[in-house]
Amino acid sequence: MLLNWTVMILYNYFSAMFVGPGYVPLGWTPEKSQDCMYLQYCKVCQSYKAPRSHHCRKCNRCVMKMDHHCPWINNCCGYQNHASFTLFLLLAPLGCIHASFIFIMTMYTQLYNRISFGWSSVKIDMSAAKRDPRPIIPFGLSAFAASLFALGLALGTTIAVGMLFIIQMKVILTNKTSIESWIEEKAKDRIQYYQTGETFIFPYDMGSKWKNFRQVFTWSGIPEGDGLDWPVRDGCHQYSLTIEQLKQKADKRVRSVRYRAIEDYSGVCCPVTKGVKTFFTTPCTEEPRIALSKGDLILATRGLKHWMYGEKILSTAADGGIRERGWFPRKCVEKCQYDSETDQPVDGEKKSK
Repeated sequence: MLLNWTVMILYNYFSAMFVGPGYVPLGWTPEKSQDCMYLQYCKVCQSYKAPRSHHCRKCNRCVMKMDHHCPWINNCCGYQNHASFTLFLLLAPLGCIHASFIFIMTMYTQLYNRISFGWSSVKIDMSAAKRDPRPIIPFGLSAFAASLFALGLALGTTIAVGMLFIIQMKVILTNKTSIESWIEEKAKDRIQYYQTGETFIFPYDMGSKWKNFRQVFTWSGIPEGDGLDWPVRDGCHQYSLTIEQLKQKADKRVRSVRYRAIEDYSGVCCPVTKGVKTFFTTPCTEEPRIALSKGDLILATRGLKHWMYGEKILSTAADGGIRERGWFPRKCVEKCQYDSETDQPVDGEKKSK
């Protein structure tokens, strides 16, 4: 049984790793040229972003139905490998539960055979069994310690990976991805902030958990569709989600604030020279840091108490289509008072005040 768990876990793990998520073809454009107005353009891939696709900085490609970039498989989780990745998250805890049961019963049996009860004390002798002088497997102190350590790893994997599986199943049963769940939350915040009165309806929810489940898991193992065109629920536009993304992008530009660097910053994750609070409150995220030189201009879009997130403003000649975005210490910059957008608060500061 343990060999079966191992084979199934490794099969789905390597399938998720080597099959990959599927990428938007380079230079892709929609069939109807007028639909380009509803889509974002990727300067790196030199193509439009298909619905539900996002550009991954680590893969350096636009990924179809991107959920997230997973360091475990050194690849993105997306359209083609979402099912394999989710099955791996299911099978790994099940195999660890089986292994934990074996470890617990083994340690219980060995301790039971080596325990002695006295009138005033209980003694455990790991050198030899009291009731079974010829054990099938020699079990000394080192074997007991190794079994206890393995049990801890198995239980830890069960809890950690099991929680990831539950998170993945929640988004799959609503036919979303982790990124799309975040887009939906930002849509609600945008509507509430501007009091527009509109209602955002997620277009890809088929209205049934089983139908949403079948969008990812099929008997053939090949997901439905081609990764570029997706069925939408009644009353929704084919580009409802991409239109909302364009609105959020425009809103981000409106609420962004221009800052100027007053100190150099090397781009390290935890800078020691920028203060104790900055060192210990570094953002716990995979998003990059950007190096700053004194005089650089940055367009900040998010802010924490000691850190800010934004994009470095580069000249057209030096840009070359590459955008430098990431976190940087708030201590290293100051607001440009002459900028026309300085009256706008940084996204995130508005809610904290």
